Amino acid sequence: MTSNLPKFHILIAAAGSGSRSGLSTPKQHLRIDGKTILEHTIDIFASHSSCASINVIIGSNDPKDFKSDTIIIGSNTRKNSIYNGLKLLSHLKNEDIILTHDAARPYTHHDDINALLTAMRTHRAATLAKPVNDTLRKNDGIRIDRENLYALQTPQAFYYGDIMAAHEKFKNDDTHTDETSLISAMGGQVTFIKSQHYNEKITTSQDIMIARTLLSQTTETRIGQGFDVHAFEDASSGKPLILCGVKIPHSCALTGHSDADVGLHAITDALLGAIAQGDIGRHFPPSNPAFKNMDSAIFLEKARDLVSKASGSIINIDLTFICENPKITPHAPAMIARVAGILQIPETRISIKATTTERLGFTGREEGIAATAIATVKVPPS
Repeated sequence: MTSNLPKFHILIAAAGSGSRSGLSTPKQHLRIDGKTILEHTIDIFASHSSCASINVIIGSNDPKDFKSDTIIIGSNTRKNSIYNGLKLLSHLKNEDIILTHDAARPYTHHDDINALLTAMRTHRAATLAKPVNDTLRKNDGIRIDRENLYALQTPQAFYYGDIMAAHEKFKNDDTHTDETSLISAMGGQVTFIKSQHYNEKITTSQDIMIARTLLSQTTETRIGQGFDVHAFEDASSGKPLILCGVKIPHSCALTGHSDADVGLHAITDALLGAIAQGDIGRHFPPSNPAFKNMDSAIFLEKARDLVSKASGSIINIDLTFICENPKITPHAPAMIARVAGILQIPETRISIKATTTERLGFTGREEGIAATAIATVKVPPS
């Protein structure tokens, strides 16, 4: 069980240019199925119960719109970039386990990570590796015995004190191109763990074609629906009308246990429904006085975090207000910006609009506001 495995810190190398991919931008920032290759890789470790921190090394001009505990600016080589990362993780203890990994390996399976961590109970260094199956010959015709040949992969696992010492000793020596060779140069032994799952690195345009197929199969689409309604109350008390986190000038406010933000409540319930996590009342019961007058952004942040915990990503939000007044359209851009900020997704993925009931019913009599929302998310198949 993963709960019995040692904790680890992951250092993801994502500063390369990826020139062999044929793309105009680094391949790790290519978006596939709603997420970049880097984000697919991050999600592997974020969903592992033994992961203590996620630390990503990027180029100085690379986008930073991904979730990690630390963002580190890389150097001119992978070796120097990893060294930069290790130096910024100097708060780690010598016996803390650190894994180094290529951002362009977005398929690594938890089983293989678990095997690597298990090996670290009895070894000082370990790496995933794949036996070489092809017949090998030099260009002079000499055949090479493949029986004991392995292609090294990542992640590679070390104790922080060991790998930091190796980098310090060989910081001016460029003959050692990966962490295992540094450990070997220090006289250490590296254990090879045969990977049991597909774990190839994305390098060429053909690899990208394979990635588009494989990464698109790792998620499924879920849709959730949310509905909420709040009655108007006299705003003479000074309580503002708040819709999607934006204060709206109006003669009435909405009544409710929290700030009565009917828009955010509907979106929250839609997201919770998409991942089968109930509704707001389950997580923030109105009987609890601690939630009295609470900013509804806190509810939506909770739903966002639960989607992330499920290794999911939010694809889009479609919200419709049902009311005669106030008029929603003039305030929609500000609402969209606020919701995008809370959910940490682009504004282009959010639609906010309004309709009326043609003066019918309680909304037609301007007794309150209703809102309905649909949320689409991508999650791993269950």
